[in-house]
Amino acid sequence: MAENVLLFSYGTLQLRSVQIANFGRELKGRPDAMVGWHRAMVEITDPDVLAQSGETHHPIVSPSGNPADEVPGVVFEITPDELIAADGYEVADYKRVLVTLKSGTQAWVYVKA
Repeated sequence: MAENVLLFSYGTLQLRSVQIANFGRELKGRPDAMVGWHRAMVEITDPDVLAQSGETHHPIVSPSGNPADEVPGVVFEITPDELIAADGYEVADYKRVLVTLKSGTQAWVYVKA
């Protein structure tokens, strides 16, 4: 059995509707933050993503170069298959990278492509 992975969400992956649609369950997580990043918004046009989130604009993060900047969010423990499902949910504006969070935890996160 594959080991679970950590996924950090600062946006719509925290929504119950998105979790149920992509993972078939509601996730439990713990708060953390990305240090040295800033958050903006991106317009979403994918009809499936719009239906799941109910939001036309989603947050997106980019490196700020300023260690005083933080993006809060939640760390979820998910399966490798659920990570692949999350990849399918995210639109082309995002790419998945491994980051070290404020707590020192390493987690996958979707950032500006």
